[in-house]
Amino acid sequence: MANWRAGAPDGPLSAIGLAIVGAVVIVDQFAKAVAEARLPLGDAFDILPILSLYRVHNTGIAFSMFAGSGAVLMIALMVAVSAIVIVFWVRAQEGGHIAAIGFALILGGAIGNLIDRLRLGHVIDFLLLHVGGWRLFVFNIADTALTVGPALLLVVYLWPARRES
Repeated sequence: MANWRAGAPDGPLSAIGLAIVGAVVIVDQFAKAVAEARLPLGDAFDILPILSLYRVHNTGIAFSMFAGSGAVLMIALMVAVSAIVIVFWVRAQEGGHIAAIGFALILGGAIGNLIDRLRLGHVIDFLLLHVGGWRLFVFNIADTALTVGPALLLVVYLWPARRES
């Protein structure tokens, strides 16, 4: 079995890079458009015991941090994060396909939320994770990619590789 963590990751302009970034942006923007068109602002609709559809407009970043800081600051922050991810991705010498997927998820998620900020001045969030009456956080597809991407990079770069005998 090939080691998916071996070698330099395929770059941002590779087939895997472009496909994943593009897929995240397309799915994210489509889901947000459906949420914006079909979900009333602030009304929750349960879909699982811990997950509801619940549309909000988020002016901050993760967990609504820096809400009200202004669109220009949020856009600048997202552009800076995207640039840093691209630099690390291009310079990476190891991590293989899993690292490429991780970097692409981060970049796709950042672009998906950046599109909202540029177009609307806020991000459309529509998935509410909750336990009973406790609302944990509201997120979207881009946020999911922005969570899974770094998790993959942590696995690639911090989890010890299995030695094959």
